[in-house]
Amino acid sequence: MDIKAKIEQIVNKLKTDKDLMAKFQKNPVAVVEELIGIDLPDDQINKIVDGIKAKLSFDKLGGKLGGLFGK
Repeated sequence: MDIKAKIEQIVNKLKTDKDLMAKFQKNPVAVVEELIGIDLPDDQINKIVDGIKAKLSFDKLGGKLGGLFGK
């Protein structure tokens, strides 16, 4: 499984589905396991959740910085 690709897929789904994003914010592990369809050990799933949160934060920050610098 390509973790980076899975993170990208999940981030894209979360960005386009507000209900899914709300569920992710309440219980990220359950949402990620549901989306990937695999029950992974906690340490592995937590790394994926952390990657998704980081990507979402980076994308959000990138949008704000783009507006700040006139892009």
